[in-house]
Amino acid sequence: MTAVTDTLNIPAARPQRKTPKGTFDIVFRNASFLSALFVLVLLAGIMLSMVIGGWPAFKTFGLGFITGSQWDTQADVYGAWPAIVGTLSTALIALLIGVPLSLGIAVYLTQLAPPWFKQPVSTTIELLAAVPSIIYGMWGLFVFVPLFAAYVQVPLSNIVEGMPVVGTILYSRSPSGLGILTAGIILAFMIIPFIASIVRDMLDQIPSVLRESAYGIGATTWEVVRHVLVPQAGVSIIGAIMLGLGRALGETMAVTFVVGNANRLSGSVMDPGSTIASRIANEFNEALGLQLNALIALGCILFFVTFVVLVIARILVSRVKSF
Repeated sequence: MTAVTDTLNIPAARPQRKTPKGTFDIVFRNASFLSALFVLVLLAGIMLSMVIGGWPAFKTFGLGFITGSQWDTQADVYGAWPAIVGTLSTALIALLIGVPLSLGIAVYLTQLAPPWFKQPVSTTIELLAAVPSIIYGMWGLFVFVPLFAAYVQVPLSNIVEGMPVVGTILYSRSPSGLGILTAGIILAFMIIPFIASIVRDMLDQIPSVLRESAYGIGATTWEVVRHVLVPQAGVSIIGAIMLGLGRALGETMAVTFVVGNANRLSGSVMDPGSTIASRIANEFNEALGLQLNALIALGCILFFVTFVVLVIARILVSRVKSF
């Protein structure tokens, strides 16, 4: 007689996949393969066209195209450094403002908000995510920029004028409201709905038994969020932040309205600047010859920066999964 605790030699259950025989199965399999292959071909085509189109600019200026700060269409001299710094600066400002607000919104909606308040706020966030970027740009130019100039730039410039370091970063030589900081704030408004929505959905998917168990042993709401919810949704939170960063790096119309579109590099975030996307949007229609190649090369650099961001995101996700 075999005891219950004895080891039973039960063959491991392995899923058996049938070989497709029907016409529909073969068509489905090939259609799926072609769909996946289409993405790779499309990406390769975009990369190849960008490199070929921008190669004359890279060949003419060499590394100086990336490190140069002069963008003179009359002299046919082009340097991408101010646009690269502007792109990274506005995206960084957007993340610094948008990520804490997004996480706060998501945690409040999933843990603290009463039911009568949760649904209207959730619907509003989803509506904000659907607003076209040009609407954000127009609102920023006609509403936010005058208020920002009158109530932030002018008083702040009067306070920090002459101060070392702080005065350099926050003093505005022409407090018109347009600038790198303004563009970063508008971008933060744009990425908050995306990050907040994704994080809220991920926190809602966590089994309630986990948080109830934590509350049962005496944990506070902060401890539940810090030690239960954030570790469980860590991968999704990183993915949401990287999605927001990708939109901030590539945003064009809204930034073009409020960044100032200046072809110079300033040490102050209050001064006008430019981003790669805004410069392409402003000049592409009228560009010819080497200027057109330089703009395509800018697009190639933006493509590379976005690729690096995605690689970093994958590394962070893999490190979080390993814990």
